[in-house]
Amino acid sequence: MKKLHIHLVDDHSLFREGLKFLLLQSNFIADVEESENGRIFLDKLDVTKPDLVIMDIQMPEVDGITASKLALEKYPDLKIIALSMFSEEEYYTKMIDVGVKGFLLKNSQFEDVQKAIVEVYEGNNFFSPEILEHIISSMYKKKTEKPVLDLTEREIEVLYNICKGLSNQEIADLLCISKRTVDKHRENLLLKTEAKNTAGLVVYAIKNGIFEV
Repeated sequence: MKKLHIHLVDDHSLFREGLKFLLLQSNFIADVEESENGRIFLDKLDVTKPDLVIMDIQMPEVDGITASKLALEKYPDLKIIALSMFSEEEYYTKMIDVGVKGFLLKNSQFEDVQKAIVEVYEGNNFFSPEILEHIISSMYKKKTEKPVLDLTEREIEVLYNICKGLSNQEIADLLCISKRTVDKHRENLLLKTEAKNTAGLVVYAIKNGIFEV
């Protein structure tokens, strides 16, 4: 992987400086540009487009949701990771809707930050483990008869349990079907949703209104 140009957007200077210092120790990071709010970020984006953006959600002047939406409207292939806290759970779906691919807690281990950067840059979705656990633990199935794209009722059922964190064997036991059948359903789900991992399936499920958090 080439060395990446990162743009870090956060209104807390001490946090920015600390994260920038750590990022520059990574052998796959070339440089880190900083902005203290979304407005400054958008102004700089017209001059230099980074490989990846790490975006705080709550900021003065222009917040992370608005900045991400405007940036992705102009540059749809821009890769953005949102910085969040559990108290900001109501913003997850909004960030997913505008096209953000990764979600990190501000108190994440730096190894998770590095992993998120690599995963999102390579085209995958990423949730920090704590956020993913929090989302799937609070999910519930929507009461709707409306079909979702071309997913079958059984595939939706399997998707729901995958998003809850169950293994294929646990899903097989729960639904009284073979593990091989669950393996096939999971394979079909990844193919149909074009997701590459569980985080991608969670994003698909939330975006398409299958489940709510």
